[in-house]
Amino acid sequence: MEKDAVIYIAGHRGMVGSALLRRLEAGQYRNILTAGHEVLDLTVQQATDRFFEKHRPQYVFIAAARVGGIMANNSLRAQFLYDNLLMAANIIHASYRYGVKKLLFPGSSCIYPRMAPQPLKEEALLTGPLEFTNEPYAIAKIAGIKLCESYYRQYGCDFLSLMPANLYGPNDNYDLLTGHLSAVLVRKFYLARCLQQGDLEAVRTDAARHGLQLATEAAIYQWLEDNGIRSHPSLQLTLWGSGSPRREFLHVDDLADACVFAMERISAARVYESGISHLNAGTGRDHSIRELAELTAASSGFRGEIAWNPSKPDGTPRKLLDVSRMSDLGWKAKISPEEGFQRVAAAYAASQAASPQSSGL
Repeated sequence: MEKDAVIYIAGHRGMVGSALLRRLEAGQYRNILTAGHEVLDLTVQQATDRFFEKHRPQYVFIAAARVGGIMANNSLRAQFLYDNLLMAANIIHASYRYGVKKLLFPGSSCIYPRMAPQPLKEEALLTGPLEFTNEPYAIAKIAGIKLCESYYRQYGCDFLSLMPANLYGPNDNYDLLTGHLSAVLVRKFYLARCLQQGDLEAVRTDAARHGLQLATEAAIYQWLEDNGIRSHPSLQLTLWGSGSPRREFLHVDDLADACVFAMERISAARVYESGISHLNAGTGRDHSIRELAELTAASSGFRGEIAWNPSKPDGTPRKLLDVSRMSDLGWKAKISPEEGFQRVAAAYAASQAASPQSSGL
């Protein structure tokens, strides 16, 4: 990419999009194009076409997506499928119509079959049934991958897909119902530590930042208990599932670096003509959910008991990516989960400490 090329980041306010914006600005790219949802609804084809016709981006990163954790994926199935299908299709087609030089589509490791052999190789795509809880989101991402490949095969477009491991990092969604696992863990352990310290005002401030007003001590204790956090008879945080599934986590800044690396150095032809539809991006390491919870607890300073609720779904038993192709091409992740989770936990606590304090209880 030329330093003065028009580079469009679709979804620049989200976790992936904001990381891409940071990475491109650090790389001294000078002409970065963005548009918030209030300006451009990417689910509307005509609006997307008008935007591309007016601004003529030369390079496009598709970071726009409706995302969430296992509960959001499973309960908002139609919304996740519809919105993500439309955004991918509209952006990819407009990129073809208006002569975009190169496009990168980051997806998700949930595209792979639930019981695919580990580590997950790119060739495992479409070889078996998907995990039911996130099937709609996965189908939308698979459609985006195949759109990129099909526009290459029919029209010669340099459109490429990159599939990351589970993401975490700055600007994540910390909603306790719809957020990613990593963000929900960070927030729950923060709240549990506040309870450990007897700081109910910090709990109330946290809830208010997320749109919930807790007027009394009783309301605070009830809300914490509803989210698996209690102090009697001992401090305990209960998490969903058995804790046994294994996940690979990639810091979003590493993903942004991988996306820019691919945009600068890897052609679509190199990928598709080698017989695959996309490339994996990850650390090549995984941890059990139990291990990740313990890591987050240590990073947050929580000293209570971690319990598990096996009546809640676990999701896919394991998701570890085979990242050998990206490694062979010259890219590797730099941020370890140990370092990354410590950063995120510290940043979340600092953001709450900086919040305006409400009146006392």
